[in-house]
Amino acid sequence: MKTNDATVLEEPKTRKRATEETIEPAIESRPRPTTGVREAKIYIDGKFCSEADAKVSVFDHGLLYGDGIFEGIRFYNGRVFRLEEHLERLWDSARSICLEIPMTRQEMTEALIETIRQNHLQDGYIRLLVTRGVGNLGLNPEQCKNPSVIIIAATIALYHEDFYRKGLSIVTVATRRSNPASLNPAVKSLNYLNNVMARIEVRDRCVDAFGVKDELVATSEAGQSLMALCCHQSVVLWASHERIRPF
Repeated sequence: MKTNDATVLEEPKTRKRATEETIEPAIESRPRPTTGVREAKIYIDGKFCSEADAKVSVFDHGLLYGDGIFEGIRFYNGRVFRLEEHLERLWDSARSICLEIPMTRQEMTEALIETIRQNHLQDGYIRLLVTRGVGNLGLNPEQCKNPSVIIIAATIALYHEDFYRKGLSIVTVATRRSNPASLNPAVKSLNYLNNVMARIEVRDRCVDAFGVKDELVATSEAGQSLMALCCHQSVVLWASHERIRPF
């Protein structure tokens, strides 16, 4: 994919931070706040809502069937990391499931940047979702006339420096990745149930992370990230491209 300079935020309208930067282990050993932002603003279909008022219909097929797509995007020091590539992948995922995103890439870029501004953040994480929209209880996506766009800005929980020096404890789990013949792993869909089941499997095993195997019993990914085999600071082996979910 083509890589351009990172998208740069303008200076926030106020310099006062809504929250202090969150730096804590990324392992899920204790409860965390939802966004880490005091009085967070969530973008839903062209409007900004408070976290308490941010709601979707119970008939949205993203909720009923996991029918939708998303991207997880980082931003550092006011710069959105590889936004063009993330949006390209979002549109590729949408084409794969015949979902029409109800705005242009430029409009999506502006909405994403404004979401960061509304939350007064310079470093953090964006969760960008597009759901099939409201329909009936049937599976037919043609009943969903208006896809929904949701953008959430949050502080990011970083790994503690000890993990970089000493490493993570990691196990593989019995839960298998979805077969690529069933759903193209290049589609970044809202259905993460196999990863959730893998997380449940290791919750009492006192480990920092876990690896998920595919149907060929090859470890293909971690629970929430890609995996690579490294030797002397060089990457020597990635999971096969056609078999990994694009985190």
